[in-house]
Amino acid sequence: MTDETTEPETPEEETPAEDVVADAPVEEAAAEEAAAEEAPAEEAAAEEAPAEEAPAEEAPAEEAVAEEPVAEEAAADEAPAEEAPAEEPAAEEAPAVAPAPTDPKAIRKAKRSAHSGEVKPAQTPEERQAARVEARRAKAVARSRRRGQERVKRAAAGKRDGTPPAERAPAPVQVRQGIVTSTKAAKTITVRVDIAKRHPKYQKIVRSTKSLHAHDETSEAREGDFVRVIASRPLSATKRWRLVEILERAK
Repeated sequence: MTDETTEPETPEEETPAEDVVADAPVEEAAAEEAAAEEAPAEEAAAEEAPAEEAPAEEAPAEEAVAEEPVAEEAAADEAPAEEAPAEEPAAEEAPAVAPAPTDPKAIRKAKRSAHSGEVKPAQTPEERQAARVEARRAKAVARSRRRGQERVKRAAAGKRDGTPPAERAPAPVQVRQGIVTSTKAAKTITVRVDIAKRHPKYQKIVRSTKSLHAHDETSEAREGDFVRVIASRPLSATKRWRLVEILERAK
């Protein structure tokens, strides 16, 4: 028989139980530390989230405050609209007064529209004509009575002098002086009148000339004489002046 020696097998790869037990607490401690680190982070996030949500919760209060002025403005806008009807009765109390008509046809139409009495019965043409004649007769009687009363009043007042006639003053005679420029026509001379007057606006002396035809009965005036003429009745187609005297003879 051969003796077979068996050597005890020592597994090198297997870890002792104590090592396993020793490693287990280390892993659990690492897991607890990781959980402990995560827990504060989650708590911090949880604490920050309410802080951020707090303004969102306060927003409705601000919106409510903002809505109150809008409600007040709406009430202020509605107040004049409610007060407007109160002004309408004032306008109704003082209606615009229409001007009185002056046309006879418009006056008759206004009277017919204002008439609110009973409707008269229909009349025949003969009846209407008789009514017109009666109305005219009544008006004639009233007119005669009024005129008689006026005559009585005038007789009682006595005779009045009335408006005195206007006193007429003789018109001033127009007189002109000028130089004789022509004596060719029979008993007629042409006189040049020099006019110098101040302008009403510019205050400048404005000089002008005008020719007049004057009647010379004796034909004594000569060219160049300085004469005086006055206005007269029309003596010809162009003569409206008459020689009065010769002021200076021509040299």
